[in-house]
Amino acid sequence: MSPFRILVVDDEEDLCEILQFNLETEGYSVDVAYSAEEALKKDITSYNLLLLDVMMGEMSGFRMAKILQDNPATTSIPVIFLTAKDSENDRITGFSIGADDYISKPFSIREVLARVKAVLRRVAEANPVVEIAKSQVVSYENLELILDKKKVLLDGHALSFTKKEFEMLKLFLENRNRVFTRDEILGRIWSDEVVVLDRTIDVNITRLRKKIGPYGKNIVTRLGYGYCFED
Repeated sequence: MSPFRILVVDDEEDLCEILQFNLETEGYSVDVAYSAEEALKKDITSYNLLLLDVMMGEMSGFRMAKILQDNPATTSIPVIFLTAKDSENDRITGFSIGADDYISKPFSIREVLARVKAVLRRVAEANPVVEIAKSQVVSYENLELILDKKKVLLDGHALSFTKKEFEMLKLFLENRNRVFTRDEILGRIWSDEVVVLDRTIDVNITRLRKKIGPYGKNIVTRLGYGYCFED
């Protein structure tokens, strides 16, 4: 699995799904947002690349990119614009904001994959240490797991977690929106235990929800199926 995380921002849901599927097939970790406003609620610093549509609802992709460019924490994150606007002025605007590439719609998926690979290769060559550091962190907004140090941070403050709780949260955050059955959770987290009751999972889920505060509501129960962490 590639350590690179990509955020696709486009108000065309079908296109987002196509891009997400193909990028994940290539091994990338991919999230989607259907507006600039939704994207800005995410922890942008956790991503290595943004695929950003220009023409969207209230806030354009150009405006979002300018906000990111003006923020020291996000100014170095590469952006590829995806847009139906293909005039010379539009391209100049995009590159003047700091775009790393500009792909006109309609485009082929092969072209997108090739350009994504090229941009990420340049990023890795320029910042090898940064990429290693990012691969050791799994995050959702202000909730962070520091994998090598086995720490959980909420708004920058360390939380007290048991090993099982840490592994469960890691499983959920690395597979957001995927439902895990109790058997799957048992097999992944308690694989070394001889006998574990289903009730053990329920108790740990309850504790986990309490510990992560406002994000506890993101861990949802799918009756008859299991649990998942929803965006």
